[in-house]
Amino acid sequence: MDIHPNIRIIGTSLFLEESSVLIINDLHIGYEGELRRKGIMVPRFQLKQILEKMDHILEVAKPKKVLINGDLKHQFGGISREEWKEVLEFLDYLLERVEEVIIVQGNHDPIIKPIADKRNVKVVQELELKEALIVHGDQLVDTDKEVIIIGHEHPAISIKEGSKIEKFKCFLKGTWKKHVLIVVPSFNPLVEGTDVLQGRMLSPFLTKIDDFNVYIVNKGEAFGFGKVKDFTD
Repeated sequence: MDIHPNIRIIGTSLFLEESSVLIINDLHIGYEGELRRKGIMVPRFQLKQILEKMDHILEVAKPKKVLINGDLKHQFGGISREEWKEVLEFLDYLLERVEEVIIVQGNHDPIIKPIADKRNVKVVQELELKEALIVHGDQLVDTDKEVIIIGHEHPAISIKEGSKIEKFKCFLKGTWKKHVLIVVPSFNPLVEGTDVLQGRMLSPFLTKIDDFNVYIVNKGEAFGFGKVKDFTD
């Protein structure tokens, strides 16, 4: 599904067709380890599921480059042994399949560079391409680009059908100042994300989202579901 000219939704990623760049964000590799440290026992399947999702997406998109738009790893203040191992494994997987991998630094990535340097992967604060400016989304930016793409928010939405309520990852598209703003959901398979109908948004770009269009992702397919305000009327 095209969310904007030359910008296509594939699963929980965006593909910029002119630039041949695939965007993913908020993988939070190492999140399983934090859950275990808190006494929540979960099996190790996060990276396996991420790689399975990537297999399909890379086959469909066939990008030249992959852009990781922030929060590749989870731990704030350090790098766990699990993060070292699994982030390097993920970067190796990508570098075997695309020409270049670039990391836009997220708020969970203050010390991502030591890992990235092991594989000569470039780390930047933002990246401007033909189609858009890509930033993580935790801080505002000044740009002349028409389109801004962010992550950070982990958008999801809950839909009620009878007595059943199900939460789905979703893309959001709306306006911020005079720009088109596209919000990409988390690539992390462990959690669906933050319900955009509940509470205040994390990103300073998202102070008013009632008129944003919602694109729900279900079983790898995206579907337009109207505006955020349609769910609250």
